[in-house]
This record gives sequence, structure tokens and C-alpha cells, in this order.
Amino acid sequence: MQTTLTIDDDLAALLEEEQRRLGVSLKDAVNAALRRGLKKDESAVAPKVVTRPHDFGFVPDFDSTNFNHLATEMEDAELLERMRRNS
Repeated sequence: MQTTLTIDDDLAALLEEEQRRLGVSLKDAVNAALRRGLKKDESAVAPKVVTRPHDFGFVPDFDSTNFNHLATEMEDAELLERMRRNS
């Protein structure tokens, strides 16, 4: 099938690079690119993700925007506990 196709400049440059790299005609480079793009790739389908809820036990007025502060407090508590055990 013959047709006229208007290709954006950036895509034309990519096609020319592909043409030179493969040593093929522009027609073959375009057909190969279209085949790759239109081919149904089963591996491209994202796997189903299953999430499991977890109760973190936060109190109702816990400020969830300050997790760094919470992490620091937890690290400090762990460090103090280790120091008590080693004393």
C-alpha cells in the first residue's frame, strides 16, 4: 500500500538514525518501527497488584504529614533501649 505520511521532525530524525544503524531503506525502517509499536506485547501488561491493609495503630489526631519526626523518635527510642541493654 502506498500512502503519503507527514512525520514530525523529531520522529523523522529517529527514523533516519534507525535507517543508518540498520542499513535499510526508509520504508523498511518505518515498517519495522510500526510493527514494533503496534505489536501486542504480552510482557507489557502490568501484573495484578494486591495490597494488604495494615493497621498502624495511629490515634485519630495523629499528624501523618510528619513521618520524619516519628521515624526520628523511633530511632531514638531504639538507640536508648540498646544503650540500656549494653550498660
